Amino acid sequence: MTLLQTIERYADPFLVRHGHRLRSEHRQALAAMRRCRTEHNGQLHWYCPNCEHTQGTWRSCGHRSCQRCQNHDNTRWLERQQAKLLPVDYFMVTFTLPAQCRGVAWANQREMYALLIETAVSTCRDFARRDKHLHGEIGQSAVLHTQTRRLDYHPHVHLIIPGGAIDAAAHRWRTPKGKFLFSHKALATVFRARMLEGMKQAKLLPQSTLPETWVVDCRAVGNGLPALKYLARYLYRGVISESQLLCDDGEMVTFRYLDAQTQQWKTRTVDGAHFLWLLIQHVLPRGFRRVRDYGFLHGNSRRKLLLVQWVLKVSLAAIAPPRPRPELHCPHCTIPMRFTGISLPKRLSG
Repeated sequence: MTLLQTIERYADPFLVRHGHRLRSEHRQALAAMRRCRTEHNGQLHWYCPNCEHTQGTWRSCGHRSCQRCQNHDNTRWLERQQAKLLPVDYFMVTFTLPAQCRGVAWANQREMYALLIETAVSTCRDFARRDKHLHGEIGQSAVLHTQTRRLDYHPHVHLIIPGGAIDAAAHRWRTPKGKFLFSHKALATVFRARMLEGMKQAKLLPQSTLPETWVVDCRAVGNGLPALKYLARYLYRGVISESQLLCDDGEMVTFRYLDAQTQQWKTRTVDGAHFLWLLIQHVLPRGFRRVRDYGFLHGNSRRKLLLVQWVLKVSLAAIAPPRPRPELHCPHCTIPMRFTGISLPKRLSG
């Protein structure tokens, strides 16, 4: 049983039941996942210069919502962050929208997701500037998630923050006190106030009464490359992996997930059409960037990042260059095969 087989089996009943709820990007994502690594995308052709063996491999769809293509995004994010790696403790701060705001978020995804990210980033940025131990500019990598481990709709943003701030004028790096970055209660209070103000200005306030306390989590996640590798696996795990699929009897699909509270594996069983809805509902609006860098980690702050690396005595020569793509080895003589070309399906060729 593969995810592709499950998607193909329930695609038609899913479209009948949920088609009226789908945007164009939902339909495009579903079509891409159904065609990933099949004859619809054509083949890559390979040749072994040693034994003259030839073979073809199906092309992947490359869609960012496709579970099969998540590993590439994982690798690229890790390479970008590894080039910016600092010898400090790293922290992950998670900002979550309350349940009462999810209806508004679903109906206004582009506006609400952007507001969620920008509010979380500005809250941490201002806390760092005012903190007596940091009192400077921090770097932040923001990653938006919309799913729980049970695949329910649950918008939240993770901020990955190196533990320290740069005072560019004084050429000084300041660190937080101990293994603590910010008070999660104080962050939650400011985050709530700013989100409500932003939603009010955009006329997106929900009708229901909102809770007085919102959820913000701030925790240390280690230092150096091991922390980045852990975060890459966590942030780019995809909505679900094929290893989580346990059973598909033709009507019901059972998958497993790791419970965040107990850290034990649990299972969930839903009908096939609803299972596809649990996957497709997390497709983001077209062109929306769910991964963004801020502060001295931003792409336009190269000089400031070099200053941070100089202050922290980071050896640029020690930063590993991007890894080349994995080679395809001949199944007979095991030497790397040569890429010889692409054959497209008839509807695309010519």
